[in-house]
Parts: sequence; structure tokens; C-alpha cells
Amino acid sequence: MRISLSASASPMSSSEFSLLNLLPSTLDSQWSQANESLILEPFTYIASKPGKGIRTLLLEALNVWLAVPCDQLKIIDRVVQMLHNASLMIDDIEDDAQLRRGQPVTHKIYGIPQTINTANYVYFLAYKELAKLRRQCEDGGEARVVGVRDLDLIVTDELLNLHRGQGMEILWRDLLQCPTVEEYTSMVNNKTGGGFRMPVKLMMALATKNLDIDFIPLVNIIGVYFQIRDDYMNLQSTEYNDKKGFAEDLTEGKFSFPIVHGVCADDKNKIVTTVLQKRPTTPTLKHQVIDYLQTKTKSFDYTLVVMQSLEQQAREEIARLGGNSQLETMLDVLHV
Repeated sequence: MRISLSASASPMSSSEFSLLNLLPSTLDSQWSQANESLILEPFTYIASKPGKGIRTLLLEALNVWLAVPCDQLKIIDRVVQMLHNASLMIDDIEDDAQLRRGQPVTHKIYGIPQTINTANYVYFLAYKELAKLRRQCEDGGEARVVGVRDLDLIVTDELLNLHRGQGMEILWRDLLQCPTVEEYTSMVNNKTGGGFRMPVKLMMALATKNLDIDFIPLVNIIGVYFQIRDDYMNLQSTEYNDKKGFAEDLTEGKFSFPIVHGVCADDKNKIVTTVLQKRPTTPTLKHQVIDYLQTKTKSFDYTLVVMQSLEQQAREEIARLGGNSQLETMLDVLHV
């Protein structure tokens, strides 16, 4: 059936469909809380299952030295949790992970498009939280290691570092190219270290004590130690098996610290890289690699020695800075 508009039909006038009349100049007032809750649901899901809480413990411990006002510290902690959980949502997509904190990863429930959009949205919400900090702070002109005016730049720089580290890790995985221990350590200092440095730099910018002391070298040691420990536990801990799956780093094809050592210890033996290439999902091949790392290259023994060295370096730096029982307790909790 053919439909045509006769010449006598009156078209809609331009005034009836005027964007100037239809759309306000400020959109926030029209954005409902119901819509906000809907698009934040993937984030709410991952945030509802708390992780190890090490970052919060670190902030509380360092605040013994820095004395950041309580309301400002709460905003910093909120920013860190937002950025950390949002980055995990993206990280799980890039790794094709199955479990996070003992439950299905976010994108397996909400889909990849919604998860990516929500994670990106939370990044920008975190910057809005930073604006609250700026409004609360005045630069008194004191000499500081990190300036009050640098809050946005601190977060931007460490997010760049995080993505650089994550990018190298993905590149090595996809090209099946094993890094050296030094390259791995540099990558971790970017990726994991950025998540630790960011809140500490924000705290240093807002500190009311010890304004001229640089705590970043200590935080760098803790960040690298934390990631190497995480790599070790992924292949050795039954607790990690329950939360992330058995030896999930092997399924992800990840060049973690014990794996890097195992490959570099005998570069003529291709058992580890061959299994990584297969991305095994069943225990048989995983047990074969773990046994090889355990008995042939002694990679887990080596990893423990490195962890003990880093822990000792961290404790010595804590002592040099004047001592901090809360930081010592945090290291006690992490000790393997």
C-alpha cells in the first residue's frame, strides 16, 4: 500500500520541534537517581564484594605521619575505591577472567558494553570527587613535596602509568613474549604502583604534618611487593583458588613473576610458554607447569626470597621515616 503526503497535509512546524525549547542548558537537573542507579549497577555489583582492603589500611597507616583531615581522607579513600574497582572491571574484560572476589566477574553478568561504559563513567565521577577536595583546600604556600594545585594531575599521571603497565602486560601476553625480571618490575611499578602512589600523593598534597618528606619510595616498594605476592598466591594459595579460580594466571596467559623467572631460568625449555599459549582451563596442564616451577626452576623459592627482601626493605624504610606500627601490622598481614 502506498502512502503519500498530499500537498494539503500540514507539516510539523519548526517551532513544535525546537531543541532550544526541548533541551535545557544544564542536564544534571533532568538526570534521575533511578537512571543513575541503573547505569551504576555493574559498579555497585563489584564494589559490594570488598577486596583485601590493603589500600584503605595503607591510607590509615600513612595518615599517622601525614595527618590529613578526616573529611578529606574520606574523599581520597572514595576516589581510590572508585578508580580501583572501575579499573578491575576493565581488567577482567581484558583478561577474559571468570571470577573476581569469589563471584562471577562483572561483564559476565552485565555484558561487555555496559561494563565498559560504567567503568568509564566512574572514572569521571572520581574527578568530580576531586573537585570537592579542591573546594575544601587552600594552598597556603608551604613547601611541599606535592602541591595542593596538582590534585587532578596526580590522578591523571597515575592513571596513565596504570594503562602503560597494563598495556605492556597485555602486549607480552598476546605476543607470547616473556619480559625480563627488570622489565616485569618496571611494568608492575607502573600498573600496581600507580594505584598505591595516587592516594599517597593526594594525601601528601593535603597533609598537615611532614610536608617536606617524600613517602613515595616506600610506597613503590610496597606496590611491587604486593603484586609479586599476588602472583605467588595465585599459583600457590588455596584461598585464591576459591576467589579467582585455580591458577587463573595460567588461563589468562599471564607472565607473572614466578612464570617470568621460570622461563628465564631455562630459556631452552618451552613447557611454560607452550602451556601459556594454550590458555588452559582444566587442572592437568596447570599442575604440570606448577610442578615444573616448583621442582625444576625453583621459581617459587626464588619468588619467596624476593618477597622477603622487599618486605625487609619496606620495614627498614618505615624505621628510617620514624616508625609506624600500623604499617608494620599491614606488612604482618601480608607476610607469607
